Amino acid sequence: MPNRLANADSPYLQQHKDNPVDWWPWCDEAFEVAKKENKAIFISIGYSSCHWCHVMEEKVFENQVCADILNKGFISIKVDREERPDIDKYYQEVYMLLNRRAGGWPTSIFATPENKPFFAGTYIPPESEQGSIEGMGFIELTQLISRKVAANDADILKNAEEIESFIKQPEHPKEATILKEEFYKPFLTQAKSNYDTRNGGFSVAPKFPHVSTLHALMTIDRIYKDKSAKAMVTNTLENMTKGGMYDLVDGGFCRYSVDEKWLVPHFEKMLYDNALLCGVYTDAYLLYEKEKYLKTAREIADFWHNYMSEDELFYSASDADSEGEEGTYFVYTYEEVFAALSQAGYNDAAKMCEAMSITHHGNFENGKSIVRFENGIPEWFEDVKIILQNIRSKREYPFIDKKVQTSWSAMLINSLFKLGTIDHSYHERAKTSLAALLKTMYIEDKLYHTTLIHKEPKVEAFLEDYAFLSQALLSAYKYTQDEIYLITAHKLVNKALEKFYTKGLWNFSDGEFSVKAEVTDNTYTSSVSIMIDSMLTLSTLLNDEKYRHFAFKTMEYNSYDLGRRPIYYPYMLTQTIRYLKEDRVVKSSVENLTTNAYHLAKIRYPFVLFKADHNNSGYMICGKTSCFAQTDDIIKINTLISNSF
Repeated sequence: MPNRLANADSPYLQQHKDNPVDWWPWCDEAFEVAKKENKAIFISIGYSSCHWCHVMEEKVFENQVCADILNKGFISIKVDREERPDIDKYYQEVYMLLNRRAGGWPTSIFATPENKPFFAGTYIPPESEQGSIEGMGFIELTQLISRKVAANDADILKNAEEIESFIKQPEHPKEATILKEEFYKPFLTQAKSNYDTRNGGFSVAPKFPHVSTLHALMTIDRIYKDKSAKAMVTNTLENMTKGGMYDLVDGGFCRYSVDEKWLVPHFEKMLYDNALLCGVYTDAYLLYEKEKYLKTAREIADFWHNYMSEDELFYSASDADSEGEEGTYFVYTYEEVFAALSQAGYNDAAKMCEAMSITHHGNFENGKSIVRFENGIPEWFEDVKIILQNIRSKREYPFIDKKVQTSWSAMLINSLFKLGTIDHSYHERAKTSLAALLKTMYIEDKLYHTTLIHKEPKVEAFLEDYAFLSQALLSAYKYTQDEIYLITAHKLVNKALEKFYTKGLWNFSDGEFSVKAEVTDNTYTSSVSIMIDSMLTLSTLLNDEKYRHFAFKTMEYNSYDLGRRPIYYPYMLTQTIRYLKEDRVVKSSVENLTTNAYHLAKIRYPFVLFKADHNNSGYMICGKTSCFAQTDDIIKINTLISNSF
């Protein structure tokens, strides 16, 4: 019989509706019952495409012994971290305090009947295991906690009180450091010390794409012509697309690689990763003119359009697992590929399999292979890709989470506008998707965070939604010169300042959980840094110093750490450099700005805005407060901007 989650909108909560655990959704009633019945609270946080969340469901939440313990001694609450990132951020901070290291998903929180947390874990196996990171197994741990809470154990209550008081301590302003362009130098040093010279990337394993780091390195190369920055970017971008974490067959990136070579991923595909990577590959093509980068950007955009969208709205994620196992949809046996190639008339099927890293023994589990090219992708792969897609078409496609999220959707729209400077069809896609997103999520001047396709949104927006949507709107204005985009971005930034900003400090949410916004670039770019970007853009376009002031106060608040550990703040670093060097504005007719979008996008200086001047048939180059050059030759703009410093 389904539990209470059967009525939830969240696809993640729906996945748990048939568990024997008597789950509650996050609601006041659950906490009232816990207090009334003096039961410990167990909070489990995850998301629909999370592989280890599925493992914990199978091993623990479908386990009748575990369920009986939870049902007897606990109020058990399920949270979708993508639907309620404010709750997730709060409990990730709890995890960090209790364990002195970053957490992950699934997140397992145990709290008193008054919802004061005292223990935090991630995946906890059912039985105690020797050497387990979390120590006890779930059965032993929950039995112990249930007994201690029922007995009002003094140590647990004391620990919970200490955690709560620590979390509620106000954050005091940090020592300020003068903002300097030279912050990029320790950033380069720190990037080099983390850099994998063989495979690219900035860690060993597991390996994440670190898009903000790549973006910052490109900014440094564009301004300071630093060869080491260029080498780190190009080597990383080349290696990431050899195959594995990047799906060469359907397109799109998986979330991360478990090895140092970008070969074996957890196979879930997240909108935020693909949105940001589409943008970084587009930027890299515009800067370095390598066709491979443009091809990758197109494939990412096309994958999300073809597989992960409906009515111009973007789905949030697809799962790693299908048919009960991880990666089943994505990997191949040697026999099936050899047979398919031979049947298609290829006489050298064995050599082609070898080139694609498809072998008898495999490069994945159980003799299966992930398609990968170690030495460049041959021309014949475009045709063979269709054969490989046909093999996949006979398999069960991984579960798709059809949530629409404002922040993540806006990330992809922003990248599509960039890609649209090269191919206008993506520009049109970006405009259509932006209109659909605004219609769905911005209702009567109220912005929402998430909803399911064709359902009314319920969860109000967080800082990241205001930040990434305002950035996308300002991109839309840049490439269309339609002032409605500028007006809407202006309204959103003003609302975000009102809701989330206090003297340089930003909150992520302002409702039930007023949690601080992250300023470091972790899972994706910090929403605080994106707000700085939007405020600096508004300051220049509207000639309004207050937005520049708010941007400065935000950077000043974080300047102490930014100057010493810039590797954790790559996007804020780029905005600091922008603040100090200042924007350049190209003014011309709307026709010039739109029809010459590609040439204008290739301007080397990274902080260039466009503004319509109906009386100008050429191009006027301006700084923040004055214009200093005029030309009729678009090719000369690069030099004129360069000479202005």
